[in-house]
Amino acid sequence: MTTEVKSARAVAKQVRIAPRKARLVIDLIRGKDVGEATAILRHTNRAAAPIIEKVLQSAIANAEHNYEMDPDNLVISEAYVDEGITLKRYRPRAQGRASAINKRTSHITVVVSEKKEG
Repeated sequence: MTTEVKSARAVAKQVRIAPRKARLVIDLIRGKDVGEATAILRHTNRAAAPIIEKVLQSAIANAEHNYEMDPDNLVISEAYVDEGITLKRYRPRAQGRASAINKRTSHITVVVSEKKEG
């Protein structure tokens, strides 16, 4: 008999921050309680922290309103950052050359589920 764990997710797509930078922050909160994760994000001095906090709050709201889960009993079961589209720009350089600048975007996903009893 398999017991299915209820989970709620939130996704922010095309966020204008490089995935490499966002992953540094998302690694801090993976597997933590939502209260602890929110506190970590509030005190992390990184550009991605407020964006990830907003996605986390959305996942908590989804769990509370769509699945009637208790927000105090939630844990971050999955948190990952995928690469979105890359905006390609060019910068003029010396002697008539040009160099490419890649403005990367991210898809940030946070999945919360209820703590396992026992």
